[in-house]
Amino acid sequence: MNREIARLFGFLVVLFALLIAATSWSSVIGAKGLQDNPYNRRPLLLAQRIPRGLILARDGTKLADNRHTGSGETLRYFRTYPTGSLFSHAVGYSYVSRGSAGVEKSFNRELTGQENEFKSLVDQFGGGTKEGDDVHTTLDPKAQRAAISALGGQRGSIVAVEPSTGAIRVMYSYPDYDPNRIPGQYGQLNADASSPLFNRATQARYPPGSTFKVVTAAAALDTHRYTPDSLISGRNNKIISGVPLQNDFGQDFGTLSLTDALTHSVNTVFGEVGEKVGKDTMFKYMSRFGFGSRLGLDYPRDEITPSGVFQGQRVLGATDSVDIGRVAIGQERLQVTPLQMAMVASAVANGGRMMEPRLVDRVVAPDGTVREQFNPKEHAQVISGQTASELGQMMSKVVQEGTGTASALSGIQVAGKTGTAEVVRGTTNQAWFIAFAPVNQPRIAIAVTVERTSGQGGTVAAPIAKQVMEVLLNG
Repeated sequence: MNREIARLFGFLVVLFALLIAATSWSSVIGAKGLQDNPYNRRPLLLAQRIPRGLILARDGTKLADNRHTGSGETLRYFRTYPTGSLFSHAVGYSYVSRGSAGVEKSFNRELTGQENEFKSLVDQFGGGTKEGDDVHTTLDPKAQRAAISALGGQRGSIVAVEPSTGAIRVMYSYPDYDPNRIPGQYGQLNADASSPLFNRATQARYPPGSTFKVVTAAAALDTHRYTPDSLISGRNNKIISGVPLQNDFGQDFGTLSLTDALTHSVNTVFGEVGEKVGKDTMFKYMSRFGFGSRLGLDYPRDEITPSGVFQGQRVLGATDSVDIGRVAIGQERLQVTPLQMAMVASAVANGGRMMEPRLVDRVVAPDGTVREQFNPKEHAQVISGQTASELGQMMSKVVQEGTGTASALSGIQVAGKTGTAEVVRGTTNQAWFIAFAPVNQPRIAIAVTVERTSGQGGTVAAPIAKQVMEVLLNG
């Protein structure tokens, strides 16, 4: 009799073990794949019964909150966005009817309490109520409002980042949208010709114009092919890749230093420099700066576009046929995102060390325990500290006496570079400005771009950068 009881007990133990294994697989091993499957609506429906974690700004402002309807079995939570369109692209949205975007999407598991698989398993057995963790971002509401005011309803984007940490303080794209309107007006927003749902900061590809000369100068100095005092002819219509290249407004410069060439943005100097540095080396430094990658940003992959030289949707490399002299001045088929150019400025500011950009600082459990702290992470040592220092001083002359004087700050030395890429010859430009400040102890790096303007980078984008930097440095 005891033997039969023992066999029965053993059989029950095996069954229970199998049950645990199956549940563990579905909750732990296979959970992420199942939940991330776009055809699986069950997680979205279940999520309505879970109070989703908050998303908060750097100063504690609630950027995403919850409301609920019903009670008991009919209890349902839904998302609300107290600051409206302020951080619409960075924060994104999350709705059962429309899916999710932005930080809401990239940190969905944390926000729904699914990042802790053991806790999920215990909840299933114990009938406990899950509760999402809060996500604390690096975003600065005051500076973001300054960016919105400075851009003034012009289409474009502004990205500001801390050079030493990669923390994104400002990410603004206009046109923007109110995420509270997504459930009822998604179709209208999606069909809008101005593309308000499109995050220009991370998805738009623009010609960078002369801001790319910072990358060319970095490669030239770091390979020791040139110094800031190297003398190069700036004559107009110099032959580059077998074709005459013009300077802006057809200006004819004599022999001038590399520093003065950057100060006055002389195309023919940097076209020659790009050719002499060579295509292989130029592409090597572009790769170091993050071109061709998504930069490691904690953001949905499908909402990030790499920068580079494009043929259609393909990013070209050193083995492809490319006019490197014109790439060196930000022309050819070079296309970049505002985030990429902010990271170029940040790398120079940070002694040549480029950090991975990030939107989230930490994840905090409902009981206040810090579940995960996101510390600064290096993307690459792009250039040497000496090169970065030399280049920073060259960029500071752009602001002191060159094309970027409209970005100058009282009592704070700014290093910058303007860019103006023609979209429609003679009438319409893509205006750019990248910068960092203060030069000797950089605290912020920024990229500003304005679409389809009749102005120049120095007259349109530089004053916008000035306004945002003032808030970030004095706030």
